[in-house]
Amino acid sequence: MKKDHIEPFFATLKAVNPQPNTELEYTSVFELLVAVMLSAQATDVSVNKATRRLFVLAHTPQAMLALGRAGLEACIQSIGLYKTKAKHVLQTCTLLLQQHGGQVPRSRQALEALPGVGRKTANVVLNVAFGEPTMAVDTHIFRVGNRTGLAPGKTPLAVERALLKRVPPAYAVDAHHWLILHGRYVCKARAPQCKACAVQTYCTFKGKALG
Repeated sequence: MKKDHIEPFFATLKAVNPQPNTELEYTSVFELLVAVMLSAQATDVSVNKATRRLFVLAHTPQAMLALGRAGLEACIQSIGLYKTKAKHVLQTCTLLLQQHGGQVPRSRQALEALPGVGRKTANVVLNVAFGEPTMAVDTHIFRVGNRTGLAPGKTPLAVERALLKRVPPAYAVDAHHWLILHGRYVCKARAPQCKACAVQTYCTFKGKALG
């Protein structure tokens, strides 16, 4: 993508969706952290279905630990890898209480030190909860970054670094959401909706389906 096309690319995405946000449901930073941990290799829809029940029962680290492994697994068993995720959530709750006063830390280093929290999860929490201009590169952003020519890269980290360099500061905080939603609903993996794409003018995808 040409450098002078990047600003209008994001300006167009903003015009279509002025206030983008995550589709995960949460009411606190802790709930957001748990929801993002559960969303690995799962859809937001499936996570929301599970957490609507879970967060009524346990919406703090203390309550989650009191719920226990069996109770937590019962709430999230519809989500892939639920046993491993339950283990990591409970381990994370223990560390939040032991090291952070029960609060979710704002530091990337501290977040990534929590069990089950990798770079992508940390980026989501830093962006959504704390307004940091991070890029959580999931499959959607990885595809959009490469397909459009906005931020080509062979790995998620390469795409993340390219995006951090190329996204104009005015759009940096919300860019993560615009790109995810664009990939989820328009620039789909198998059937990209090029004819309905508001930013196809700026896209360098050679396989555009405009006919």
